[in-house]
Amino acid sequence: MRHTGRTALITGGATGLGRVFAERLLADGARVAIGDLRGSENTARELDPGGALCMGIDMDVADEASVHSAVKAIEARFDGVDILVNNAALFSSLVNRPFDQYSGDEWMTVMRVNTLGPFNCAKAVAPHMKAQRWGRIINVASTSALKGLANMAHYVTSKGAVITFTRVLARELGAWNITANALAPGLTLSDQILKNDDHIAKFGEAIRKSRSIQRDALPGDLVGTVSFLASNDAAFMTGQTLCVEGGAIFV
Repeated sequence: MRHTGRTALITGGATGLGRVFAERLLADGARVAIGDLRGSENTARELDPGGALCMGIDMDVADEASVHSAVKAIEARFDGVDILVNNAALFSSLVNRPFDQYSGDEWMTVMRVNTLGPFNCAKAVAPHMKAQRWGRIINVASTSALKGLANMAHYVTSKGAVITFTRVLARELGAWNITANALAPGLTLSDQILKNDDHIAKFGEAIRKSRSIQRDALPGDLVGTVSFLASNDAAFMTGQTLCVEGGAIFV
């Protein structure tokens, strides 16, 4: 129960990795707010039928007003966001193709969610974290940014930006004992990824072979790292990117 008394906001928490992160942090004692475009209230009821520790709230991470409103609602219910997990991102629905075949609109759509989203959310929760001189920001990045994975240029570039933003947050917020770290998984078989065979068909075998532990990554492989980064055990770790991908070799 390492997170008792803390409140976590998990963006994109209704499905996929976000839902699994929410389940783990609840099990570890945290109050959890699930922010998503849709389905957040249903997921909250499923994870916490009594409703005492989990709330769902509609939010669009790319819309600053929506994020601000959501954080205010969380503050009214749970007193403020102590732990932010910036998980919401566009990936599973994206089409794989060479960079010069994407339009500018496609590029900016990904950037609005994957890079503006974490910025909006960090900005919204920072005042509470500063006031109490404690906070944890966990940005979900991707090892694809370290590999330079081909045929997903907009997504890969956005995750590189997330890693860089994490380092900036660590520098700017450290004086208030607020840590910012990134979790960088590889292709992980969440329920949302399993709906899109294209990513698995194109990247799955090569990714498995690049790993020291040559198997598919499952959502449960990531939750321990999220819980650790959100805890006091990680109080002196900030600005880091933790790659959880079975010892992948980056070439």
